[in-house]
Amino acid sequence: MVRSSEPVPTRQPSGAPPGTGAQHEHRWWVLAVVGTAQLMVVLDATIVNIALPSAQQDLGFSDGNRQWIVTAYALAFGSLLLLGGRVADLVGRKAVFVAGLVGFAGASAIGGAANSFGMLVAARALQGAFGALLAPAALSLLTTTFQDSKERAKAFGIYGAIAGAGGAVGLLLGGVLTEYLDWRYCLYVNLLFAVLAITGGARFLHGGRPAERPRLDVPGTVLACVGLFCIVYGFSNAETHAWGDVQTWGFLVAGAVLLAAFAWWQARAAHPLLPLRVVLDRDRGASFAAMFLAGAGMFGVFLFLTYYLQQILAYSPVKTGLAFLPMVICMVIASVVATNSLLPRFGAKVLVPIGMALAGAGMAWLTRLGLDSTYAAHVLGPLMVAGLGMGFIFACAMNLATAGIAARDAGVGSAMVNTSQQVGGSIGTALLNTLATTAAANYLAGRQPTPEAQATAAIESYSTAYWWSAAFFAVGLVVTLLLYRPGPPAPHSSEEPAVHV
Repeated sequence: MVRSSEPVPTRQPSGAPPGTGAQHEHRWWVLAVVGTAQLMVVLDATIVNIALPSAQQDLGFSDGNRQWIVTAYALAFGSLLLLGGRVADLVGRKAVFVAGLVGFAGASAIGGAANSFGMLVAARALQGAFGALLAPAALSLLTTTFQDSKERAKAFGIYGAIAGAGGAVGLLLGGVLTEYLDWRYCLYVNLLFAVLAITGGARFLHGGRPAERPRLDVPGTVLACVGLFCIVYGFSNAETHAWGDVQTWGFLVAGAVLLAAFAWWQARAAHPLLPLRVVLDRDRGASFAAMFLAGAGMFGVFLFLTYYLQQILAYSPVKTGLAFLPMVICMVIASVVATNSLLPRFGAKVLVPIGMALAGAGMAWLTRLGLDSTYAAHVLGPLMVAGLGMGFIFACAMNLATAGIAARDAGVGSAMVNTSQQVGGSIGTALLNTLATTAAANYLAGRQPTPEAQATAAIESYSTAYWWSAAFFAVGLVVTLLLYRPGPPAPHSSEEPAVHV
């Protein structure tokens, strides 16, 4: 029956390389391979945090230099993601995925064997650079492998849970390795993940390179990479410098100007690094915004609750990691249920704002923690609520951020998902750290710095961070409620829509 002459999306057969009609016979193994790689990249953002005190004692670097172990990774990863995504589109997703895994494993081995501060920082920067190749290639492989709506829902539910829960898994794994082995194993463990993923990738992945290979947009690449570097570096500096310091605001202004120039250039470039068609889709843009705001807000859990559990409740690193497991479980359940059952019925306009509301409520609930609070009575409840909320957000946003994207843009579109979360996390970490430090200083002003006063000041700082995390999620609720289209998502394919009569 002829309905109209309007363009109708066509569905590419599930998981085949673009342009083929074959069903990918090993698509669930592809999910296992891609999930393993994504877990390695995501947990590496937090696993080293718990190892830092031991690494500092072993290598003898100062407190002022300690932040560079984390910042070096974030700078390389955040600034190179868009380039990594486009390289995956141009060279081939399988080749870039495997190269990213090999490079990440090599950088991890160098970091684990580091005998100086400089060597460790260089290894972390290399990890970030290869992670910027690996992460968008992984997500774009998933995007082009699963096109059937039901299978795609299951795959993205699992993948979203991995992406959201990876930080908490990193805290647990980092605690176990540091406490029972050595801090170096927090880096060496990546070799195990990489070997598993490389073996599986060589066996099960298709190349996934579009036949049409446009040239790399060199001016756009320079503008995007340097602009993102300045933004991440500026917010990282805010943790150790005043906001009025030129090393903070100067880099932020430069980054904003460069990214504005990048947007201007993308509308004019013959072969843009980030085609505007990728970001101007309403649901896709809403998903990028959701990932950005959730990335900023979720650090209120991982960072400050870790401090609370270790410094106030005197938890060991392992016990701290175990304390986050209920949140991880809730995140996994919410991700799978949302994408399998709820998203096809209600759409992201309902689910993502509900996720934002739940996550924000969990953050606000955590502000009630005090010196006499206990885990079972005061921490467990808000952790589980926040986990449910973030499961809804990440699974739905990742699904819609990559739905319907042309195969030739799958890599750079996937990179935008990771870039949004990474830059949001950098901004959230810097802002929350600054606000928390200010709150603690204000509480101690005019008081004797007794142990009790210092502990209470810490509680005040954590509470301030939780309130601001809740504010990030509140903004996310409003933004996603306004931007997402109503109703269930329309069927999409990884190719451009074709005109059918």
